[in-house]
Amino acid sequence: MNIRRIIAGILSVVISTVLCAGYVKASADDTVRDLAEQFRRGSRCSQFSIVIYDHGSIKYYGDKDALYQIGSMTKAFTGLAVQKLINEGVIDEEDIISELIPGFEAYYGSEKADIRIKDLLEQKSGYTNNEKKYPAADDDMTLSEWAASVSGKELSSLPGTEYAYSNVNYNLLGLIIEKAGGSDYRTYMQKEILDSLGLHNTYIGTPADNRIVEGTRLIYRNVCGFKINVKEAGIPAGYFYSNAEDMSRWIEIWTGNADIPADLEACLERVKGRLINEGDYYSGWEKFEGDVTGHSGGTPNYSSRIVFSEDKLTGVCVLTNLNVAATTDSLCNGVYDIVTGEAPVSMQEDVWTVFDKIFTCVTIAGIGLFIMGIGIRKRRILIISDVVLILLFVLVMVLFPMIFGAGLYEIVFIWAPWSLAGGLLIFIADIIVISLKLLTGKINADHYATG
Repeated sequence: MNIRRIIAGILSVVISTVLCAGYVKASADDTVRDLAEQFRRGSRCSQFSIVIYDHGSIKYYGDKDALYQIGSMTKAFTGLAVQKLINEGVIDEEDIISELIPGFEAYYGSEKADIRIKDLLEQKSGYTNNEKKYPAADDDMTLSEWAASVSGKELSSLPGTEYAYSNVNYNLLGLIIEKAGGSDYRTYMQKEILDSLGLHNTYIGTPADNRIVEGTRLIYRNVCGFKINVKEAGIPAGYFYSNAEDMSRWIEIWTGNADIPADLEACLERVKGRLINEGDYYSGWEKFEGDVTGHSGGTPNYSSRIVFSEDKLTGVCVLTNLNVAATTDSLCNGVYDIVTGEAPVSMQEDVWTVFDKIFTCVTIAGIGLFIMGIGIRKRRILIISDVVLILLFVLVMVLFPMIFGAGLYEIVFIWAPWSLAGGLLIFIADIIVISLKLLTGKINADHYATG
């Protein structure tokens, strides 16, 4: 009898454990789906793909084959190629880049400054992402031509002293790969990195592939298709394409669970050895809280994020076709929290989503004011309305380029939601209508108005 009770007890424990594990797994899956739906509703994103890598198990949400632009997640690929050249002794991270790029110069305090490869890898060169100071490449520029266009610019800080995230750093590393690698950037990256790692669904620049998910842009709480030409000289810092399937292998590679060439394995270990403390940045990766490594990506029509922990053998990647980087980060971090048994943080609203809401309201109010402006006859009201509108318009024109470190054209017609352009046009229309009424004098003075 005692033996039967013992066996029954053991079976009961086993069955309960299995059922509990199944419930937890189902519950986690439901929570991920709920979080993804929350992301869709809040961001208005039309398509996204999620991959979860957990101790060798892979789970996809969305189309795993769909190709997305991965933005600055590209930097880790460029960084790995540089590590390969360092590992081979072709270059050294202490090398001065002006010795590798003939004619290239940088200045700090009106004196020539030496930028090392290490400074570029750590985002401590003195360059920033202010495109007014350090212009991005034109469509037809090569890496060498673009580098010549930023050569001689004054740095924002002394190289090696201050962290400042900049695409300039990784585009310069792309040129160094060309100079030291013996072939153009595309050829070197394809052969030495992508093919060697078995990443057959990752592309340098825009591929001729019908699996590409069309990039989109916010417009009055909705989205519309939005295409941006990929600039050849901007690819090393942010214009690879990939899909969730390859991103799962990318996580597998960085968590140490994939068979890869020994020389590249040594490069990975070198990178991970430099990412020790929270906030460390090196070779296209950043160290976050809780021993998590990752990077985000954002372009005018896509956003993405990848995080992983080698200790926990877990990673998550989110790819989207809308520029809502902060919300994409929240989704990725939230899914990672769920997988590792933590409660996901609340979804963060992206700045462009906020702008879309604000300028949707501005447009509606502006249309109402336009209609009212035609009928308003009180001079005082017209003057106040005109002054307020002009001041608001000037503030947008002046403050936005200062805040975002870009030209007004790039902000309005490339990065921000279309509702910003629409709101500004309504501003202009209102100002013109009210100003014309004031100038033509076709109004009654306040003391003549009797209602």
